[in-house]
Amino acid sequence: KLKNIVFIFILITFGFFIGTHLDLVMSKAQAVNWESRWGLIWQAFDIIQTQYVEKNIEDKELIYGSIKGMLKALNDPYSRFMEPKAFEEMQIRMDGKFAGVGIQIGIKHETLTVISPIEGTPAFRSGVKAMDKIIKVDGKNTEGISLEEAVTLIRGPRGTKVILTIIRQGVKEPFDISIVRDIIKIKSVPKAKIIDKKYGIGYIQLATFENKTAAEEMEEAITDLNKQGMRGLILDVRNNGGGLLRNAVDITSIFVKKGAVVHTVDRDGNRDTLEIIGVKTSLYRSPLIVLINEGSASASEILAGAIKDHKRGYLIGARSFGKASVQNIVPLSDGSAILITVAKYLTPKGINISEEGISPNMFVQVPTATIEAAMKDDYEYKEADDLQLQESIKYLRKKIGTPVSKKEQ
Repeated sequence: KLKNIVFIFILITFGFFIGTHLDLVMSKAQAVNWESRWGLIWQAFDIIQTQYVEKNIEDKELIYGSIKGMLKALNDPYSRFMEPKAFEEMQIRMDGKFAGVGIQIGIKHETLTVISPIEGTPAFRSGVKAMDKIIKVDGKNTEGISLEEAVTLIRGPRGTKVILTIIRQGVKEPFDISIVRDIIKIKSVPKAKIIDKKYGIGYIQLATFENKTAAEEMEEAITDLNKQGMRGLILDVRNNGGGLLRNAVDITSIFVKKGAVVHTVDRDGNRDTLEIIGVKTSLYRSPLIVLINEGSASASEILAGAIKDHKRGYLIGARSFGKASVQNIVPLSDGSAILITVAKYLTPKGINISEEGISPNMFVQVPTATIEAAMKDDYEYKEADDLQLQESIKYLRKKIGTPVSKKEQ
């Protein structure tokens, strides 16, 4: 029996399967070749067990090391091995509540990089920013580190401290950020309101696609804003590092009537297309802005790419992170698992998201002064200082044209 739940970035397809005997599907020549290849592994294993100076090496350590080595040889930071504890913790994170600092991380240009801090978490409050490069965790160099190892280093018991050494664009020297770990509670839609009553402009912040309730929360938020007279919507997926692919499809289907949401292309060049679910489009048909930035990744890029390609809305902000590929998680017999990339994502028009990211229709860069101010402990976010948001409001005012009458307000 096979069950698949496809994720993006953290993004994961669980593959629970019943194993088959190799001799049922392999020719004799293939079987001989397989045996000769694995003979090298067993030779090395035997040499270590019989000749290495230390006798207390566990078989499991060598087996896990071999698996990690094979995956590392792929030169793909998103294909990795998870030991039983790490696999269990990942499943806990899926439930939307876990202990940590509240950042989504990836490997960009072979460097451990913050995709986005989750708003309201210790990392967010401590000033961690999207695209920060983490070069040390508690003094340990992260060069060549896997995502699995990075997560293990950064997470820890609630109330304990972790120190991240950061390189940030525009800051001359690396600097440390001390963060106290806490229970991380993730809400998909933390903000939904009418941001401009005169023109009936709504604002929804979509913080993550990870929670199973993300699409439901979006539908509830839009329904509520519609009741308040919404005539235009700003959907903010800045610093949204992704989540469930199903949520990306469901939420895109709220805005786009028909057509492709995203294409997947596997190792053999086979293309599969995920289509719009047309029953949801009656929820919102008015003008739409999508805010993106360097911290928008995976599911956010799929949503933004589909809306842009179908010309359903207008994208404002900065080029997205550039990370969207399909990973399968294959549980192993001892509770560990292999996470392996099996396909790449293309937008409806065929743009490779991982290679190019998503470009906005209107680039609005955040000034250096704003970035520097945001690093200070006393910094308080103000909508009036958010240039990307203000440009979105200006654009929608022109699109809507006439203000709401006093009777309607």
